[in-house]
Amino acid sequence: MKPKFLAFLSLSFLFLTTVIAQEQKKPNVLFIAVDDLKPYLNFYGYAAVKSPNLDKLAEKSTVFMSNYCQQAVCAPTRASLLTGLRPDRTQVWDLKTLIRDKVPQVVTLPQLFKENGYTTAALGKIFDQRSVDKKHDEISWSEPYKNKFKFPDAYGAPVAGHYQNPELKKKYGDILEETPNNPKVKENIKVSTEALDVPDEAYADGAMVTEAIKDLKKYGKAGKPFFLAVGIRKPHLPFVAPKKYWDLYDRSKIELAKWQKPSIDGPAIAYHNSGELRGYNDIVPLNNNTEQLSLNEDKQRELIHGYYASISYIDAQIGRLLNELKASGLDKNTIIILWGDHGWHFGDHNLWNKHSNFEQATRTPLVISIPGQKEKILYNHSTEFVDVYPTLAELAQIKTPQGLDGKSLVPALKGVQTPIKDFAISQYPRKDNHMGYALRTKQYRYVEWVKDFRTTGNFNAANVHAIELYDYEKDPLETKNVANDPAYKQIKEDLSNRMHKFYAEQAAKVKK
Repeated sequence: MKPKFLAFLSLSFLFLTTVIAQEQKKPNVLFIAVDDLKPYLNFYGYAAVKSPNLDKLAEKSTVFMSNYCQQAVCAPTRASLLTGLRPDRTQVWDLKTLIRDKVPQVVTLPQLFKENGYTTAALGKIFDQRSVDKKHDEISWSEPYKNKFKFPDAYGAPVAGHYQNPELKKKYGDILEETPNNPKVKENIKVSTEALDVPDEAYADGAMVTEAIKDLKKYGKAGKPFFLAVGIRKPHLPFVAPKKYWDLYDRSKIELAKWQKPSIDGPAIAYHNSGELRGYNDIVPLNNNTEQLSLNEDKQRELIHGYYASISYIDAQIGRLLNELKASGLDKNTIIILWGDHGWHFGDHNLWNKHSNFEQATRTPLVISIPGQKEKILYNHSTEFVDVYPTLAELAQIKTPQGLDGKSLVPALKGVQTPIKDFAISQYPRKDNHMGYALRTKQYRYVEWVKDFRTTGNFNAANVHAIELYDYEKDPLETKNVANDPAYKQIKEDLSNRMHKFYAEQAAKVKK
């Protein structure tokens, strides 16, 4: 072999080795999305729930104590976080609009990492499947999206995606045998809870995490930075989990919501009929044809018990994933982010599910651990899900697209305790083209319900249908709307001015 060719090979090898080393220095991202997880966790001050693995993660993470979603329902909140844009800019306010039908050129968070040399892969629920194409927004991923997993042979796949109850499986099969194309077959077997003595992998999250662990091993060995998105489906309804997780709790000791009626002087438009829960067959007999769903205490405790059990179940699955990350040594160069897409009502305000602008629906867990972090940081100032996109990009030293709506939280990750922003904004649509915009400061929540308006357009004060104002220092349960209380006149005006300034700033972004 000629000396010049050997020298060329040596230089080529050196170059490739250098490139690989540089690639490996980029931090990996383990992106854990949890469906319907509110801050019912020890490190958020809620000691009733047993989540030892998440508690352990929090010990070496930054915990954002005052984090809020942009709209408390699955598709809009996920679309917002994954694009870095508020719902009025994605125009995804419901469960049927496709993100790319409205913003076809948007660069999603995983897409940004893919375009900057990362292997991006997803399992489970990352985007809401109703807001993307059948390949889970194919352009976002360098690996095929995975949503089908192997279940133990003794059990097979859960029927309707959730249930292992043999009676429900038989009923499901009988219905399909009689009417093979019955579009409502799932509705005929829906129940809100299930507690069976089955292995973790008999349910979707256990099976999915087993596959995610395989992917983690594969991408860890590949020598290329990865962005692995793992979408946990519980504690979303129905509340199903192996019996051993139910057994962690004494149902008789579960506390119920203290304020189970609408706020005094609260506008009707702020409420809903808990329609998501009403659709379950064990709830139907309890509907009593009222506008708001009133459940007896036994059913309330059963549902809360199911939520607790579901959290403990998914805690164990996330623990398996994090244990593999540590065992492989990948934790030394991996950013871990865990978030729940919105909160949940458990009878407070006589509400169930999400779908509101109240605290229980909009406050959400956000936990970020950076490589080498040794202790827990509690960050108490306002943050939002739109901040996740610029934060992860900065941590990976990736330039972001112009016009994002969030701010980087990297200063908080470094222990800086000054406010990055002064308030958080959430919103929720109601019938007749009304939108409620909620501005949350440390002490107050100010809400304007506006007709025929989005923040991408021109605001007209005449279209304000109703206003809410809650003082959390005096009234943490939002029992009274003080918007018309003379003692709050100046506060109301100040918050209104801040809200209208926000409207104008959002409109200006669109006009650029």
